[in-house]
Amino acid sequence: MGGTSSKLPKDLLSEYQELTFLTKQEILMAHKIFSELQDRENGPYSSRVSMEKIHTLPELKSNPFRKRICHVFSTSDMKDGSLSFEDFLDLLSAFSDSATLEIKSHYAFRIFDFDDDGTLDARDLEKLVNSLTGETDDTRLTGEEMRQLISNILEESDIDKDGTVNLSEFQHVISRSPDFVSSFKIVL
Repeated sequence: MGGTSSKLPKDLLSEYQELTFLTKQEILMAHKIFSELQDRENGPYSSRVSMEKIHTLPELKSNPFRKRICHVFSTSDMKDGSLSFEDFLDLLSAFSDSATLEIKSHYAFRIFDFDDDGTLDARDLEKLVNSLTGETDDTRLTGEEMRQLISNILEESDIDKDGTVNLSEFQHVISRSPDFVSSFKIVL
């Protein structure tokens, strides 16, 4: 399939460069990878790649947020986490070294907002912690440890004291984390 993948037209390549934080080489590499993941050979513009196939990429395979990442970047009407080529470019752009702190923190917030309600509440924070620590008996926090950790997170982050963390509060916390930008990335 790799040798038969369609070539990316120059006008689209230029447009993608203008609309993303990706270089020409990164877009061409993304096109090659996406084409190899496709079931059909009729070009990346008309078909989608399933979330399961996206998860086979080494860059996502061990990421505990891989399902959320696909759901956040997917524009599928089916809400199945499948990605079009442009969805895939958006994902790679947000995780690129060149993306701004504002873009990275916006997408991180959306990925961590498990119920998609626009805030990080105690349930979102618990899922976030469990995703990071693993959900095995050896790594799972006790109920009391989890309550204390969530309480500490909200104490530190919830500026308006409404019991949730909104996007601006999240971005305020992230702005004080110097290694966030360098760690929030996917390199092809």
